Amino acid sequence: MIPWLLPGGDFPPTTSAQEDPPGLLAAGGDLSPERLLRAYSLGIFPWYDADHQPILWWSPAPRCIFTPDTLHLSRSLRRHLNRTEQTFTLDRQFDTVMRLCAAPRSDGGGSWISEDMCQAYQQLHTLGYAHSLEVWQDDELAGAIYGIKLGGVFFGESMVSPRTNGSKSALAALACLAPALGIALIDAQVENPHLMRLGARLISRQDFEQQLASLIPDHVPPEHWPRDRWQWSQLQPLLPARF
Repeated sequence: MIPWLLPGGDFPPTTSAQEDPPGLLAAGGDLSPERLLRAYSLGIFPWYDADHQPILWWSPAPRCIFTPDTLHLSRSLRRHLNRTEQTFTLDRQFDTVMRLCAAPRSDGGGSWISEDMCQAYQQLHTLGYAHSLEVWQDDELAGAIYGIKLGGVFFGESMVSPRTNGSKSALAALACLAPALGIALIDAQVENPHLMRLGARLISRQDFEQQLASLIPDHVPPEHWPRDRWQWSQLQPLLPARF
């Protein structure tokens, strides 16, 4: 039996998450800023089909994560970054990025990002908790990533790649800027082959929650990210030493 969240009710212990489907913790509730911030601080996130399902809340185990120094840049991606004229920005087009992520995919598939989700995360962006990193090429959006930033953790929600290697370029730029933005851990939620090739690794739910407890303070102030523009030549020296 999946617990149903009542208004004002807290989440059940993550140890009670279902094994099938794996990680399903609860249903119901709402997408208010207060509930979303509470959820992410506990390592819980919403993921559901708005046309056919109530809000579903997940706490998968194992957890897929990056740290800034574990991102793997392939030779082809390095060549792309070094040879392509790209500019990187923060929080310039958050709503556009979300809606691109929400758009139907080129393979004909849909997206789990509903209009309610777009509005909820736009509200978190206005409050200073949701952020985006954009990649520009020829004055057009070539790639982006958005997510929630709490303390030292960036909870990656989705990436988009209108041009080749756009989302990979965004992730590489995020790794470069992570120390300046106070990011020690990047949550990728659920593993897939693409993420694992980029250097993601799996940790237990217990380990993940312990890291959240150490990296997220009890009171998390909102953040307004810098509005600078960077070229890759400016970001490359910021790559961790292993690169």
